[in-house]
Amino acid sequence: MLFWSVISAAFIGPGSVTACAMAGAQFGLQLLWVLTFATFGTVWLQEAASRITIATGRDLGQTIALANQKRGKTVPYLLFFAVTFGCAAYQAGNILGAVSGLSLLTGWSARWLTIGVGAVCIILLAIGSTQWIANFLGIIVFAMGGAFVYVAFGASPPAIEVAKALVVPSYPAGSLLLINSLIGTTIVPYNLFFGSGITQGQTLSEMRLGVWIAVLLGGFISVVLLIAGLLITGGFTYPNMAAVLSERVGAWGGLLFAFGLFAAGFASSLTAPLAAAITGKSLLGWSERSWTYRLVWIGVLAVGLAFGLSDYNPVKIIVIVQAINGILLPVVTIFLFLAVNDRKLIPDGFRNSLSQNLAMLLVVVVSLIFGGWNVWLAVQSLFN
Repeated sequence: MLFWSVISAAFIGPGSVTACAMAGAQFGLQLLWVLTFATFGTVWLQEAASRITIATGRDLGQTIALANQKRGKTVPYLLFFAVTFGCAAYQAGNILGAVSGLSLLTGWSARWLTIGVGAVCIILLAIGSTQWIANFLGIIVFAMGGAFVYVAFGASPPAIEVAKALVVPSYPAGSLLLINSLIGTTIVPYNLFFGSGITQGQTLSEMRLGVWIAVLLGGFISVVLLIAGLLITGGFTYPNMAAVLSERVGAWGGLLFAFGLFAAGFASSLTAPLAAAITGKSLLGWSERSWTYRLVWIGVLAVGLAFGLSDYNPVKIIVIVQAINGILLPVVTIFLFLAVNDRKLIPDGFRNSLSQNLAMLLVVVVSLIFGGWNVWLAVQSLFN
């Protein structure tokens, strides 16, 4: 469980805090079902990606590249650009989330804080000493999650309503962007490559137990974030969210939220650029010492800094970039589905069962419907 908790920590970032709390503030319990779907979707996809590594000794990217070698590098490059685009979108939200947390703590200029956060990220990524920092900040994020658990119980929504909202889909007017955001911030495409890469040396039962417990823990924190959002008045903003914690648990609650938001953003600001570079290494066979590998993480970090130095509303940007990843999700999922069912590469006993295939297809279909719908509305808006 401790080994796999890195996956749940990876999707409890500024995107989860923002999208979940905003969903609760704007739509009450009506979007809880999205978190149920996304949490189980994460389990199904992550388990399949990790099962490939246990079965073959190759990670997900290497397996997909091998399965599509007759097409040359077309499929690996397609997936690499899709995941890297998603990582760049995440990075914009990560930088903005980290700076928003620091702004709440210090009251300093967001522009100078962005430059400072970016400079520290560049130094740490260049020297490669990021793991212990990410682990420490992950502990802070889980502590913030614990405070939200206390606040969520204080919100006291009827248990029967919560249970119903967790399983009964609803689509309130104006919620499409948030639905895509909740999916995209929970089922993180680059986590499939990352999780597959850290599976080496585990048995199938160990991996499954770890994935289920860790992802359900992350899903639980997402649910309590949404329920805590019920208490926000006057519209969702980070100061309003901090005020809710301060009122419920004392002044230290607001400080914990601010530091937790910074910790979530900063830890993710280190992992998203590396995830893009590691995906390229996995799919395209790069060396970690190559300039191509370095240019990828530098480019992803640069995108985040560009958005951080802009005057855009951080909450809106974070919601939008999570939705972008919800739209990109089917691209990665389709190739994962094909790889885990490949009879030439995956031995008997490790390929998907009928129920596992149906579960993965459900994720593809739902994300395609909502993602495609979002794109269609955006195109209509553009032409109108």
